[in-house]
Amino acid sequence: MSEILNYIEENPKETQRLIGLEYEQLQQLIENGERLHHEKQAIVEAKKVRLIARGGGRKPKLSVKEQIILTLVYLRHMTTFQLLGIQFGVSESTANDTFKYWLSNLRELLPSSLLEQVKKNASDYEIVKEVLSEYELIVDSYEQVRERPGDNEEQEKYYSAKKTNHTFKSQMIILPEGKDIVDVVAGEPGPKSDITLFREYRDKFDPKQRFKGDKAYIGEDLITTPIKKPKNRQLTPEQKAQNKAFSAKRIFVEHRIRSVKIFRVVQERFRLNPHKYEPVILAICGLVRFRIGTLILPTQISVIPPN
Repeated sequence: MSEILNYIEENPKETQRLIGLEYEQLQQLIENGERLHHEKQAIVEAKKVRLIARGGGRKPKLSVKEQIILTLVYLRHMTTFQLLGIQFGVSESTANDTFKYWLSNLRELLPSSLLEQVKKNASDYEIVKEVLSEYELIVDSYEQVRERPGDNEEQEKYYSAKKTNHTFKSQMIILPEGKDIVDVVAGEPGPKSDITLFREYRDKFDPKQRFKGDKAYIGEDLITTPIKKPKNRQLTPEQKAQNKAFSAKRIFVEHRIRSVKIFRVVQERFRLNPHKYEPVILAICGLVRFRIGTLILPTQISVIPPN
């Protein structure tokens, strides 16, 4: 047993600080993760042409429980894979491979948003869109610094004058009071304006869907925004009061983005392969939904074998 797993078992109340989930939630995730892993392994085994008896070969050094915790530790603390391997008693490459495998599994287990959760069923998707139109959803975006691209065109595409660095941009849309993450867009070029990003993905929602946004969304008819200060004039006390009340309702999206950023892989410079940015962000959004109780893990998982 790794020292980190041993520490969690002895100090369950510290689990959330260590990996971003409460101890009971970790146990549920491990239970579902083990089931998914074993079903995938059964599919692989059924396709094998065996040269040795079942059960032979090298045994994995880490249990499924340790593999899941290794992945969560990386997302929460963004340590190096070398140090992660030392902590779990495996090589750097094994730590890296374990992370890749379980990142994919987390994406299957934990839908990043309400729309992703229902997208496989067209009728459910349409029902959810209609129900959402009864609410005024809250939208916002944020930038994260990435490694400098090697290609000149990529450098220009991702260079953000606002951050004076190369960045990714992500957009989050939530329910009022931050009760759930409705939609996430991750990995767009940082210089892209918030309103442009919103318009590119607007067709996911009902045509009459309303939103709340900050001043970056002024000019979009579907988005309610704060009152902008007129040039060379001041806002009236009534207008200031309206803006304050508006901000009190919109602030929940900031809180939800902050809950994603407790995972340091979202806070700091993104050092993994740029192609991993979207699945990493979406996996973390799934973890956040699970953490705040809006996502309930199924009691049974079915894996459909590929054709």
